[in-house]
Amino acid sequence: MGEGRGLHLFSIPLHRAFADALAKGLIDRFGKDPMRLARGIVLVPTNRAKRAITDAFVRASGGGLLLPRLVAIGDPELDEAAGPFLDPADEDDPVPVAVDPLQRRLILARLVQAAQPGVDVADAVRLAGDLGRTLDQLLIEEIDPRRMRDVAAGELSEHWQHSLDLFEIVLGKWPQELAKLGRIDLAERRNRLLDRVAARWRADPPDRFICAAGITTSAPAIARLLRVVAGLAGGMVVFPGVDLAMPVEEWAMLGPFEPDPITGRRKRALETHPQFHLKLLIDRMGVQRGEIEQWRVATELDAPPARSKAIASAMMPAELTKGWSAIKAEDRRLAKVRAIEVATPAEEAQAIALALREALENEGRTAALVTPDRVLAKRVAAHCARWGLTLDDSAGAPLASLPPGTLLLALAEAGAQAFAPLALLALLKHPLVAAGDDRLAWLEGARALDLALRGPRPAAGLAGVEAHLADPEGHDVHLRRAVLGWWREVAPLLAPLEALYAGGAAPLTGLLAQLRETATVLCGDGLWGRTDGRAAASLFDSLEREAAHGPALVEPESLAAILRTLMDEVAVRPPQGGHPRLAIYGLIEARLQTADLVILGGLNEGVWPGLPAPDPWLAPRIRAELGLPGLERRIGLSAHDLAMGLGAREVLLTRAKRDAGAPTIASRFWLRLEALSGGLERATELEAWTRAIDDPRVHEPAGRPEPCPPAVIRPRTIPVTDVDRLKADPYAFYAKRMLRLRQLDPVDADPSAAWRGTAVHDVLEKWAKLDGCDPEALEPRVLNMLAGAHPMMRALWQPRLIEAVRWIVREIAARPQRRVLAVEQDGAIDFAGVTLKGKFDRIDAMGDGTLGIVDYKTGQPPSTKAVRAGYSLQLGLLGLIAERGGFAGISGKASCFEYWSLARRGGEFGYVATPVDAGGKYGRMVPGEFVPVAAENFTETARAYLTGDAPFTAKLHPEYAPYSEYDQLMRRDEWYGRERR
Repeated sequence: MGEGRGLHLFSIPLHRAFADALAKGLIDRFGKDPMRLARGIVLVPTNRAKRAITDAFVRASGGGLLLPRLVAIGDPELDEAAGPFLDPADEDDPVPVAVDPLQRRLILARLVQAAQPGVDVADAVRLAGDLGRTLDQLLIEEIDPRRMRDVAAGELSEHWQHSLDLFEIVLGKWPQELAKLGRIDLAERRNRLLDRVAARWRADPPDRFICAAGITTSAPAIARLLRVVAGLAGGMVVFPGVDLAMPVEEWAMLGPFEPDPITGRRKRALETHPQFHLKLLIDRMGVQRGEIEQWRVATELDAPPARSKAIASAMMPAELTKGWSAIKAEDRRLAKVRAIEVATPAEEAQAIALALREALENEGRTAALVTPDRVLAKRVAAHCARWGLTLDDSAGAPLASLPPGTLLLALAEAGAQAFAPLALLALLKHPLVAAGDDRLAWLEGARALDLALRGPRPAAGLAGVEAHLADPEGHDVHLRRAVLGWWREVAPLLAPLEALYAGGAAPLTGLLAQLRETATVLCGDGLWGRTDGRAAASLFDSLEREAAHGPALVEPESLAAILRTLMDEVAVRPPQGGHPRLAIYGLIEARLQTADLVILGGLNEGVWPGLPAPDPWLAPRIRAELGLPGLERRIGLSAHDLAMGLGAREVLLTRAKRDAGAPTIASRFWLRLEALSGGLERATELEAWTRAIDDPRVHEPAGRPEPCPPAVIRPRTIPVTDVDRLKADPYAFYAKRMLRLRQLDPVDADPSAAWRGTAVHDVLEKWAKLDGCDPEALEPRVLNMLAGAHPMMRALWQPRLIEAVRWIVREIAARPQRRVLAVEQDGAIDFAGVTLKGKFDRIDAMGDGTLGIVDYKTGQPPSTKAVRAGYSLQLGLLGLIAERGGFAGISGKASCFEYWSLARRGGEFGYVATPVDAGGKYGRMVPGEFVPVAAENFTETARAYLTGDAPFTAKLHPEYAPYSEYDQLMRRDEWYGRERR
């Protein structure tokens, strides 16, 4: 393997399993002397790569083996990974300690806020993260930030010029902050450590083999180290998938290019090509591709050699793809690469789960899903759970989405929103709150509070919730009173947090400490247990320790946004314990991994490859001129990840044609593979299984419900407001009165028409009963009612309502011959074999001694058409009860029936409408007929449905049944329309 050559450079082709080929080759070369193998050093990119290569050594050894030392030089905490190997304790000139990443983040946030005072702390923390990443790229690429002003040359837009000015201000102060701390940047420390070990090996070559394997990072310090390793007598550098067969002209097209001697501009490199970062690394090492030799070791997990050629052809630069037609068929063949294209992400996850499950049918067979789509990964794991398979997603999940993170965010949100119902209930129902023996009792209280808080939002704060529960008026009084005792035990637990949020801006340390203490009171120490809890505890410990370095004061309302930003960047990986033959990997975790079947999932544009994350600090041209990686380079890395995955023995490609919101576009990689191969082989059997596994075969939609309970158990009491419901939609009446089901109002709901109507009726009732219809008293009562309403609702509704009630005062004053006899009074009569009950809004004594029935409406009154059809006869039924003495203290014949609507008509708020007319105009009934017609219609309805045995048919007359709260219960969408064909 190149013994005696000047440089020892190798590449393992894409169709070979990298880790297994590497392990087998090293054992073949050094394994004859176990101690020689054990004394060797293998440099790898990440700790995940260490595990992959360790597993490969175990597979290749077939028994006991002393492994070489594996050192991850790509992880951020380089000294932690390498230990004394890179930074020995007896070094005469030790490298300074690196600044803590979170400490740097908070310092940069403080500098950003100082340079731009209007920036909120949460935004400053977010911008500091982007600033730190840009700074790290400058340090890794060993670029002097002072060059930025030279390349800008005053050609930037105002936005980018402002960002650049701010960037320079912050970077100008950052070295001073480091000097105060006596530390250096983590990226700078890594560069120094790598250069130090390179110098040591160059001056005193080690007496053991050194192998750098799978490293693709093109950082200059990495390149210098690999150049030294390649030149050692016992050294070797093994690249993953360098295309040694690519024509020289095509290789040169990738770039990077030197600046134009006249314009100084650089030609744009093909950073989206999967070989670009490898070419850049090779160039920086100062070697030629021709010096790289193929690592000629085969394994059982290898794909056919033709696969590498097909992958290289599929990924060639766009301007060369016109030559695809000239490529031989065997060089375009993608044997054992199949594809699945399904309709939805749910079907895609199902198909992947089936493929993983099928792999287990063959003894010893392994399978892995590789995808950047974490939602898809979760769905696949959930589908596999149906077979009792536990799959760990090695990419982990952000802390913000795990129980401890969601609890802490819910607590911060509840405080920021002054314990508004939605935020409060999300906190109180969280699975970590009151976990243990008292959980059931706690949940009962929380669920009762949920019911009590349905409807418009109460006043802000814990006191506002208590006042709402203690209110002696309104609906569900008994429920609210029942939960009041439980709430008075819970509120003190949250009171310290409310006081903190009410105190205004405060040091971040104090905010975090109170949030932590409140969370512990609610959840106990169990909050900080398990892997995710320990990650949350570690984050809070670091934040509280380093908070003094950040902005001096933080608004409590910004705390939730700060925590979400930081938690989203903390990946919590599950402990080992998933199925030994199945795995789910992210793109980074999948590097150097292999399996018998590799499933590459989520191959849609914007997912694989993902959209490049924007850099808010440096314009793309500035990045290019400085030599920083372009935003598109991640596409090239994604392409290389895909190419490595395609090198597995069997490959399954998957995509969904649409996502949750819209049709998707197939990944550019998918389209290239299809175009090259003339059409990917479809996994038709697997697609059929995906459709069949949950296919009920026969669809049997529900029929129109017509429950027909015996007459003896049917209601014998009915309010006038339910008569229309009984006639038009008997099933809705049945569900409401017999099943006693009612639709719950949403939590924190916008004030509905029903709520507004109730509020107005309450005001008008009190105005009549307590104020004697004093014209001066109505408007103050309306303002008092609106004082506790949501500000938005108050701003929108108050002007309209004030105009409407002023109209009521004027209207009453304009009718001196009438007087208000009574308001809001209940009554009932026995009629047609049942008890008919009702409550009128107002009854007036008319000038001729008859009664006037008045109904207040906040919306539009019923139409004449509905009245003629036998509906909307509520006023007539109230007149019937009044004429038969059903209302205490009221007697006489009803002759006037009016709706006083507060809605707008003719440019003004408020008008009177009536369903009757003395001359029978406009198709209306004459007043004397209204009560008899209403009585007759009610008699027919009562005899059919209440004392008779007519079925309660759903939506019998849908044109007069606008209610929809029982549509789902009656499964309306399954039968409505079919019945009418």
